[in-house]
Amino acid sequence: MKQRGFTLVEVMVALTILSLVMVATVTGLRTLASTQTSIERVTERVDEVRTVSSFLRDTLESAVMGPSTGSSGGLSFGGSSGGTGSSFFRISEGGLEWKAVVLFGESHGGNYLLRVSEEEGSLLLRWLEPSTQLRTLDWASAPSRVLVVELEEFLVSYQREPGGPWYQEWDSAGMPELLSMQVKAGGRFWPELVVRMK
Repeated sequence: MKQRGFTLVEVMVALTILSLVMVATVTGLRTLASTQTSIERVTERVDEVRTVSSFLRDTLESAVMGPSTGSSGGLSFGGSSGGTGSSFFRISEGGLEWKAVVLFGESHGGNYLLRVSEEEGSLLLRWLEPSTQLRTLDWASAPSRVLVVELEEFLVSYQREPGGPWYQEWDSAGMPELLSMQVKAGGRFWPELVVRMK
């Protein structure tokens, strides 16, 4: 018998179909990789928001409430010096300072003076030993850790009584009732973080 092979037209049709299948497969794989990268980026951002928000909420809720203003050996909020058990809280330009119980790792922790502020496009956490004299706080040389990168906005406001007005200028009149922090980073606003301080 005479053997018959593929015609040129049949080969061209087969190659065209194979090329279309290959193009569709490569496009699908690229789309999948791009989607996975986007999902990872969003997941990282959500984890960052959750981690930083939880840390700020926990440390603010554990703010040290020492003797009130006027008590012997106490610390006026945002003011004079006092013992290690004194309270400390104030809103400064571009930042927030308070004393809280913090656990650094598994081996050590305790009361620390904390500062969260906007520095060079990042939200930075700084901490000092509680024995530091409050009148001579040197935050520039304090240990630090970056909490948020690509920071565009960090606003702190507080409320003296529930339902009252919100203030941004600190009046040193004592611990506020509610504290609000608004963060914008990477072109997106984070959910507003509101913490009850009393």
